[in-house]
Amino acid sequence: MSKENKKRTILQGFEWYLPDDGDHWNRLAGQAKELQKMGITGIWLPPAYKGTGGIHDVGYGVYDMYDLGEFNQKGSIPTKYGTKEQYLTAIKKLQAAGIKVYADIVLNHRMGADGVEEVNAVLDSSNNRNNCISAPYPILAWTKFTFPGRNGVYSDFTWNASHFDGVDWDDRKKQNGIFLFEGKSWEQNVDKELGNYDYLMGADLDMGNQEVIDELDRWGKWYLEQTNVDGFRLDAVKHINFSFYTHWLLKLRKESGKELHTIAEYWNPNASALCHYLDASGHVTTLFDVPLHFNFNKASGNNGNFDMRRIFEGTLTDARPDYAVTFVDNHDTQPGQALESFVQAWFKPLAYALILLRDDGIPCIFYGDLYGIPHDNIPPVKGLPELIKARNFSAYGTQTDYFDHENIIGWTRNGSPDMPDSGMAVIMSEGPGGSKYMCVGAEHAGETFVDLLGNCTDKIVLNETGCGDFKVGGGSVSVWLPEKACTRLTE
Repeated sequence: MSKENKKRTILQGFEWYLPDDGDHWNRLAGQAKELQKMGITGIWLPPAYKGTGGIHDVGYGVYDMYDLGEFNQKGSIPTKYGTKEQYLTAIKKLQAAGIKVYADIVLNHRMGADGVEEVNAVLDSSNNRNNCISAPYPILAWTKFTFPGRNGVYSDFTWNASHFDGVDWDDRKKQNGIFLFEGKSWEQNVDKELGNYDYLMGADLDMGNQEVIDELDRWGKWYLEQTNVDGFRLDAVKHINFSFYTHWLLKLRKESGKELHTIAEYWNPNASALCHYLDASGHVTTLFDVPLHFNFNKASGNNGNFDMRRIFEGTLTDARPDYAVTFVDNHDTQPGQALESFVQAWFKPLAYALILLRDDGIPCIFYGDLYGIPHDNIPPVKGLPELIKARNFSAYGTQTDYFDHENIIGWTRNGSPDMPDSGMAVIMSEGPGGSKYMCVGAEHAGETFVDLLGNCTDKIVLNETGCGDFKVGGGSVSVWLPEKACTRLTE
């Protein structure tokens, strides 16, 4: 992994149930210095454009991508998170604090059209989109996007049925279904779930239409010029032609001269599918390590019977570590959401230690884990700020693994001369407590180590070769640091 990637610690800067108060951009601007001090180097902001639900839309029901909370559309001027002015101010304040900003980009679909059009369509099977179950017949599709509230400001481009290949609603019959427009076909270079997973929701963009490609290129250039963001989080890439973002990102990088570090969401628990996407798209993006999330979820609910030696087995971190963005949970996996698979609270400190304190992967912390989810009375993950600090100040040097027991695993980092008092020994158990003899390195001989998280109160003095017998409680994690480092990180 590159030195640049090792420095990255990204925060997902939202959770699903934030209040619909239009004040989140202000909140994040106010948290910028706190996040920087903690060790956050990048933040993924939620979709900033107007959704079909107006101020109540989390951002994925995309209506007008040129309205960043500036026009009276869908019942409000601000989005759920605030106004355009507040958005741009938040970006500037975060960047001034040394935090790179990643914009959430949702290009798969549009919702909340301004009018219907009559379109001939066939009905496809919902279980296999390759199976047509009707002859073509006329439907009324919500495909006419004219944006009267914006009235041509920034762009006079309007959308019609020719720019889409399907919808899920016939307004004539008031019928749900997967409707493929006559003369169109689903993209073939997409995920094969349900036969073909091009269609996800709303009016599905036709990525084979050059007018669509040209408009998305124009919008991308406009968005970068307006916001000056540092990179992107790409939504739902499994539903979009795998080569589209190859074109889009390379073009924007060339035009802007910026790195535009990008993280893509390809929701699939199979690492081979993620590797295929990386290859098919030309390695233009990193990917969230979805299989690792599911390993965490399984381990947390397995009553102490998960073999921790296999926690990274079948993950993107194991297969393509330089392209893996590791995470524990996100807005889709939290309780009540479409991909609910929330990691149990007791295991979260273990999971965060695994993504923050090891060499591979770029960790992404969930806002709901850092600040809690009041909607569901879920408190912040205990010790998470300390783990983030430990990543940035202590997790350096050669990593030595002790993955030699089904319940208790650990690793050490021997530290770096460039980071005073760095180095650590991490030990965790998803079963009974115990200990493990581990070596940090001879340069730490005679040093006193203490548990940063306070889960073990003993002090351990390393022997003449820098080794010691490190302890851990049951269902817990202990992060043993030099005593001086612990004092500094908990001040």
